[in-house]
Amino acid sequence: MELDSARTEAWLRAAAAAVTAQEAELTALDTAIGDGDHGSNLRRGFTAVLAGLDAGEGGNTAGTDRSPGSLLAAAGRTLISTVGGASGPLYGSALRAAGRALPGATAGPGELAAALDEALGAVQALGGARPGDKTMVDAWAPAAAAFAETAGQGLAAASGAAAAAAEQGARATVPLVARKGRASYLGPRSAGHLDPGAASTALLFTALAEACREP
Repeated sequence: MELDSARTEAWLRAAAAAVTAQEAELTALDTAIGDGDHGSNLRRGFTAVLAGLDAGEGGNTAGTDRSPGSLLAAAGRTLISTVGGASGPLYGSALRAAGRALPGATAGPGELAAALDEALGAVQALGGARPGDKTMVDAWAPAAAAFAETAGQGLAAASGAAAAAAEQGARATVPLVARKGRASYLGPRSAGHLDPGAASTALLFTALAEACREP
């Protein structure tokens, strides 16, 4: 199994559905330690991504090239242009970086592993966060690592491992004191709360696992 245009589109659509379903919870998490707009911002952004998919965006001018890379890059551009706060640039840069790393019509597990690592690098370059800072990196980094470690087992297995690692990484942010982002202004008071960016990152990797599940 490889990541093709159909699975990439299914990934983005599953992510949009998850963000919409969890909008209130993401907003509640962000209200506790942030600006309280993470859920609504991501929902608005992924609604625009869906509109782009429905309109045939992600290909060339003839609309015939809907490769995984072009679909992810188009989604990234949409998030950057439609989502306020930090989440738009961060998620948008991640998807654009992943898209640039996937130039072919399909991508094997090893190629997707490299793309997820490129996406992580883009997030860290933009936000300056490292594991342990209580950000989306705490979910993305272990997810990318788990995917790479299990890529030899196939796309479905690697995606499932990445989703589990992202969820575990998100839960592990609860006791941390934030060192980056709006939550860092709270200092020690940020401990005891799940980071909203890590939570939404876990949703993204769960969506990938759903899209790559064995038939």
